[in-house]
Amino acid sequence: MSRYWIDYPATDLKIDPARTIAILPTAAVEQHGPHLPVGVDTMINEGLCNLLAERCPETLDIRLLPVQAVGKSNEHLWAPGTLTLTAETALRAWTEIGLSLARAGVRKMLIVNSHGGNMDINSILSRELRVRAGMYCVRMGWGAGGVPDGIFGPQEMAQGIHGGDNETSLMLHFRPDTVDMRKAKDFRWTHQQGEIPPVGTIAHGWIASDVNEDGVAGEAHLATAEKGRATAEHYVAHAIEVLEKIAAQDISRFAPVTDPFPAR
Repeated sequence: MSRYWIDYPATDLKIDPARTIAILPTAAVEQHGPHLPVGVDTMINEGLCNLLAERCPETLDIRLLPVQAVGKSNEHLWAPGTLTLTAETALRAWTEIGLSLARAGVRKMLIVNSHGGNMDINSILSRELRVRAGMYCVRMGWGAGGVPDGIFGPQEMAQGIHGGDNETSLMLHFRPDTVDMRKAKDFRWTHQQGEIPPVGTIAHGWIASDVNEDGVAGEAHLATAEKGRATAEHYVAHAIEVLEKIAAQDISRFAPVTDPFPAR
């Protein structure tokens, strides 16, 4: 049985509303500094989805949707190569995908995200699909379950938010042909101690060049393919745990609040 939605003829989808879990990967195409390609978030999400397809137990009925390669990336518009949708466009497009799944009988969905700029949109999206289609829709970043113990240093854990050791290691594992480690370095935040940070429970709106003039934040020079492999396995193992919880969820009380398919 294929794990990928697009592999099935329409007549063979065989959706079980209580068991089938559609997975929507949301990513980005944007600058990641001098050492990484603009496709980092998309390539990492594709690599993790493929690993999930390999590792996922047969007891779970998952259907991986095509990676949404272009997300909301206007915090990187200052750099050439960045592609972006507005928040409004991304939300509308991904909502339409969710409603298409509901028309096919899907009631359970997981959004897996590899780009921080999409997180707020995905939070709204999951609730919109609950309201409009009665879907049990869970959203998470691939790193929601943390990283393997001791694999990244305290500096990376505190400031490695874009193109640092974590993402560079994942790219060395999935797509080493696209990484130029000669240009990787220790990309430190330019924020002074005592300032409100760009991430956290209290944070300011930012663009990537506010954090570092190269648009990167993290210890990219320390990246290795082995760290990337271990991180990928950790991320996928956690995703499987989340999928098992979704599979076990009773959806009988999740009815739409509004008509999901109003007459046009």
